[in-house]
Amino acid sequence: MERQVLRLRQAFRAGRPRPLRFRMQQLEALKKMVQEREKDILAAIAADLCKSEFNAYSQEVISVLGEIDLVLGNLAEWVTAKPVKKNLLTMMDEAYVQPEPLGVVLIIGAWNYPFLLTIQPLVGAIAAGNAVIIKPSELSENTAKILAKLLPQYLDQDLYAVINGGVEETTELLKQRFDHILYTGNTAVGKIVMQAAAKHLTPVTLELGGKSPCYIDKDCDLDIACRRITWGKFMNCGQTCIAPDYILCESALQDQIVQKIKETLKEFYGEDIKESSDYERIINVRHFQRIRRLLEGQKIAFGGEMDEATRYIAPTILTDVDPETKVMQEEIFGPILPIVPVKNVDEAIHFINEREKPLALYVFSHNNKLIKRMIDETSSGGVTGNDVIMHFVLNSLPFGGVGSSGMGAYHGKHTFDTFSHQRPCLLKSLKRESAHKLRYPPNSQSKVDWAKFFLLKQFNKGKVGLLLLTFLSVVTAVLVKAIYY
Repeated sequence: MERQVLRLRQAFRAGRPRPLRFRMQQLEALKKMVQEREKDILAAIAADLCKSEFNAYSQEVISVLGEIDLVLGNLAEWVTAKPVKKNLLTMMDEAYVQPEPLGVVLIIGAWNYPFLLTIQPLVGAIAAGNAVIIKPSELSENTAKILAKLLPQYLDQDLYAVINGGVEETTELLKQRFDHILYTGNTAVGKIVMQAAAKHLTPVTLELGGKSPCYIDKDCDLDIACRRITWGKFMNCGQTCIAPDYILCESALQDQIVQKIKETLKEFYGEDIKESSDYERIINVRHFQRIRRLLEGQKIAFGGEMDEATRYIAPTILTDVDPETKVMQEEIFGPILPIVPVKNVDEAIHFINEREKPLALYVFSHNNKLIKRMIDETSSGGVTGNDVIMHFVLNSLPFGGVGSSGMGAYHGKHTFDTFSHQRPCLLKSLKRESAHKLRYPPNSQSKVDWAKFFLLKQFNKGKVGLLLLTFLSVVTAVLVKAIYY
């Protein structure tokens, strides 16, 4: 692995991924791979998660293609240096911020959306001009294998590499020095990644998870709310990091919510959910058993059927859930939806704030002031009002966590920024030295007064301002020259 990292670093140092044209070519090649090998990719996802081709395409592939198209359409602008405001002391100079690639970056993907959560950040890393090592999750082994097979056929092998393996290989990989690491997964492994990165002072983006609350106000269209919650919660068999983890609502709403979710489940998946091609399976037996243990001692209002042989767990709704029970102590990451009764919105806000900051917050209400209040008085990675999941789809919004749900963000230009160093540049002339006498010793009160004038005045571009400040600079230069010569 050390040799592979070194090989990529040598190619990066040679400047190969820096030209805009090269980056665009690699992104076009990645797009071509997705389009030409779509069937192979969908088959791998299906083998890992029992996901239909329609679901795999709509939940993973289409987002990757959209991300590539967005970058191709905007990258020329993103790589361009951006001028910044200047003060009087620098008004005749050139000042700008130049995005530059970081170097060799590591992307550690997740198993729940094994194609999307690996390739989407890769798009931004390529766009930013980096060399990239990709480590797919070993739990989604079929997708990991297809990525290892396809990516070298379409991308430059000296700059982009796929390394497969389990804990041992990942541990060895994390011993290497990278210029940035993006990890998607659970908090426990996130801490290991951060600890390993700290040895090299490597910055990290951690896309973790948590228990994302969903508050349903009594002033709400319950039919629509329950339909949208059902979609987001049970999509991918509940194995979505921003799925609504639990519902907070007044006690009087519980039975109505259960009934409407039951009706929606029948509409979505039919009478026999187990036979529906739209309902996935738990990734492996270990996670199946973990989720089963969460149901111990709970009041099951609907669902609860399981089949370990096929890793099937039916959509399950729990009512009157005690916040101290195990199902409320860890991220569920499965098709179990607890309902926790609260007296009102004040208690809901208090409940949320007593716990770790979640990756997402969902609020359903006709009252926009109530929604804004919950946004103002809580903290979470992201928020969607009157829907779930959908803030992830809008790539102009940064996606990421806060506190224990993660750090850093990506999607769209935010991915480009994550994998770029915003390099400040100031280009000065060797002329007009008299004005610079102010900063040379010996110091004096008059120099301090002039420095205040120069440094505390902001320069905004504009014809009138330019003429005025040019005049001031000439006058000042003459005065300084007269004083100090």
